[in-house]
Amino acid sequence: MPLDLNSDLGEGFGPWRMGDDAAMLDIVTSANIACGFHAGDPSIMRRTCELAVAKGVRIGAHVGYRDLVGFGRRDIAIAPADLRDEMLYQIGALAAFARAAGDRVRYVKPHGALYHAAARDRLLADAVLAAVAEAEPGLALLGPAGTELERAAGRLGVRFIGEGFADRAYTATGTLAPRGVAGAVLPPDTAVAQAVSLAVSGTARTVDGPGTVAVTVASVCVHGDSPAAVEMARRIRQALGEAGVPVEPFG
Repeated sequence: MPLDLNSDLGEGFGPWRMGDDAAMLDIVTSANIACGFHAGDPSIMRRTCELAVAKGVRIGAHVGYRDLVGFGRRDIAIAPADLRDEMLYQIGALAAFARAAGDRVRYVKPHGALYHAAARDRLLADAVLAAVAEAEPGLALLGPAGTELERAAGRLGVRFIGEGFADRAYTATGTLAPRGVAGAVLPPDTAVAQAVSLAVSGTARTVDGPGTVAVTVASVCVHGDSPAAVEMARRIRQALGEAGVPVEPFG
């Protein structure tokens, strides 16, 4: 089965840059572009969309809590209706830049703390998916399979794409290990092996329990904010090819 390779991009702000987006866009097939709430700003959103279109990479809206200081990795108390509107606001903003660049937003992926909270909480998941359904017909939701996000997508008739992470370890229950846990962020060699494992056998490393856990994926993420991210992504794409796994955007 073909596998999509995605990365979180456009996560600078003003003069601050995070990661080498241009180099990563030569490797991945889908770009989760920050929409200004956890990172990104209008100029970065425009530039990243233009680069993605020029390189034939699909554009996704990487939506998050309104938390620039915490990079969207802090839990934020918010009413579901307010969350829905903040999600719709972010998707709409990126959609305008995608259209200006000659393409459109194809999918939505929550970021950071929101990704984990909405995977657990039905009300938050419903709020995220309500925004996806309202924003534009045909948008997909990229996220963790077997969670409230997938169930909310099913209730609203939104296409769901299961995502796994090459460079993060999992718990025995199938959730991502918190970044503060020893071994939660995988080194490049291990991340390359995990990407192949996710693609071929649908399993990932655990920091507790039996050693591996089943993860249903159609797309694998390589985080773009580490110094070795580009080289790691390049090695992952090469390793997937050697394992006979075509790397293509999800259909």
